[in-house]
Amino acid sequence: MRSLIYPVTTETSADTEGGFQAELTDISTNFPIAGATVSITSLDDPSRPVEVLTTDSAGFTPYINLPAPPFALSQEPSDIRPYSEYVLDISAPGYEPIRISGTEILSGVTAKQQAQLLPSPAGLPDSVEEFVIPDHTLYGSYPPKIAEAEVKETISSGEIVLPSVVIPEFVVVHDGTPNNRNAKNYTVRYRDYIKNVASSEIYATWPEATIYANVLAILSFTLNRVYTEWYRARGYDFTITSSTAFDHKWIPERNIYDTIDAAVDNVFNNYLSRPNVKQPILTQYCDGRQVSCPGLMTQWGSKSLGDAGYTPIQILRNFYGNNIYINSTEEISGIPTSYPGVALRTGSRGNSVRTIQEQLNVISGAYPRIPKVAEDGVFGQGTENAVRTFQEIFNLTPDGVVGFNTWYKISAIYVAVSRIAEYA
Repeated sequence: MRSLIYPVTTETSADTEGGFQAELTDISTNFPIAGATVSITSLDDPSRPVEVLTTDSAGFTPYINLPAPPFALSQEPSDIRPYSEYVLDISAPGYEPIRISGTEILSGVTAKQQAQLLPSPAGLPDSVEEFVIPDHTLYGSYPPKIAEAEVKETISSGEIVLPSVVIPEFVVVHDGTPNNRNAKNYTVRYRDYIKNVASSEIYATWPEATIYANVLAILSFTLNRVYTEWYRARGYDFTITSSTAFDHKWIPERNIYDTIDAAVDNVFNNYLSRPNVKQPILTQYCDGRQVSCPGLMTQWGSKSLGDAGYTPIQILRNFYGNNIYINSTEEISGIPTSYPGVALRTGSRGNSVRTIQEQLNVISGAYPRIPKVAEDGVFGQGTENAVRTFQEIFNLTPDGVVGFNTWYKISAIYVAVSRIAEYA
């Protein structure tokens, strides 16, 4: 498993402040929106803005610090809410404004608020769409998971339809229980779905190993639903639900956190396996405080083990048994070319370098700070400068080297701004 490395993006007081940054893009083109306004007010005192921020050419607001409850409140179970809540009023010329009520700020980590705006037809009055973020699952009250078998049997009608484990580009999330016909379906990029769920179900202030263990459990559970076509095989038109009784809590427009964002990008093609079982394990869990689940992982229990110095696999084996292990797949949908297996850097040559050069040139049309490069398959100074600029924009370690994370981030942005997935 790759080590979790994420940049220090803002200086925060680990005790009573959390970082914040918003990223705004056009929902129809995935291009960044420059000059947008993000007005931030406290949910507890909405009468006056705390901050008013403006996005740059890459669609990002500046990093700021916002007041939050003490860091220690997120380290132990408590009836006191460990995060502060804010209201974001987001607007830009030519776009329909939105309001996000309940963005959560935890002390010591950075909340990353992504939002896509819909172009507004000229001459029509603006209507504000509001998204209300409910309580975090560790603080609020949610239905407990209905226990299932961790491995699904293959039946004669072909319940398992995929020949191998494939990372999907998108999952379709049903925002309710399976039989709630009034609930809306959302098409969500796979990695964004995992980041949203992890940010909704664990605290991003927890030990790195605990974050990894929980992310791996969420990845494996989700891939089991994908691999077995669990809902579609039963006549539903979605991949997974947002109900904690059946799956995981996913929340439209909620913020994610820098620690979770980096962890998911680092291991998104991993899942959990048992010997001689092809499908990803349906790794169920509960919080261990409001709900007990003998034989399964508890989130607060995983936090205690992380505090004690356990590694991610040690945490997982403590709950799921010693024969569980971390598996991976290189079959990733929606990506033009998979990672070549070795990092590309100054002096590298070949088709993989040319692929990166071609993708960076397309991306530079949406992010003009990235310089154009020769598409010659030679990783020279110009390519290094373009890679470094890309990494700076997207908060990756700006070393000018195309490793696993940078390769797939370039691929994801390239697919988004070129919209090639629509024609695949």
